[in-house]
Amino acid sequence: MGNKWTETYLIHSNDIDFKSEARLSVLLSLAQRTADADLEQLGATRDQMIEAGMGWMLITMDLRISRMPKALEPINVETWNKGPRGALWQRDFVIYGSGGEILGEACSIWALVDIQKRRMLRPSKFPFDVYINEEDSAGEAPDKVTIPEDMPLHEAYRSVVRYSGIDANLHLNNSRYADLCMDTLSKEELTGYSCAGFRITYHHEARLGDDMVVKRSELSGGRVYVSGQAEDGSHYFDAYLLLKETN
Repeated sequence: MGNKWTETYLIHSNDIDFKSEARLSVLLSLAQRTADADLEQLGATRDQMIEAGMGWMLITMDLRISRMPKALEPINVETWNKGPRGALWQRDFVIYGSGGEILGEACSIWALVDIQKRRMLRPSKFPFDVYINEEDSAGEAPDKVTIPEDMPLHEAYRSVVRYSGIDANLHLNNSRYADLCMDTLSKEELTGYSCAGFRITYHHEARLGDDMVVKRSELSGGRVYVSGQAEDGSHYFDAYLLLKETN
């Protein structure tokens, strides 16, 4: 077994939805926090990364969910760096419930970028010593989300990037895109289905003040495809929700 980093969290009342389960965006946020903590304990703190003029950009995240954590449930989020895959990096996650059972697993692809030029950097440019764990795996490197050409999308709603969703760079935080996707679901879908998986590919950063047209497909084969687009048709993100019927 290779090197891993684990953080423990409690699912608070402001983390849950009407089912008393953690929101999808909360799982993504906790995964992000765990990845940050892993890098920080290796010496690559946020301040040091900024001083080096570097940052991490999430490209694709694939999350498979056995069940959502419940209100006030303590969970453990485990992560490890699988190292570079060409110009990109893979990082895996496992989420454990209060009884030690696996609640979810995720594989993610990241790019190291120059934060001034917003240009991708080669892995060899990373100035910090990091361990690479190739022994453990939560799955294969996820492919980018591709919405089938014959899959019709309709406008679900429009959104403007505002203060409540931005990060330190005035961009919409990675985890908030999950909220955009879940907000496309109808009341019947929310009550009759649970989220069993989520895959998202980020194409273009959404900045403070940007207008976004959020489109979705009909539920087909257990999937709902979602796309966030600018008025000119360019894509901020493409994603799909994997839904399963509740008993």
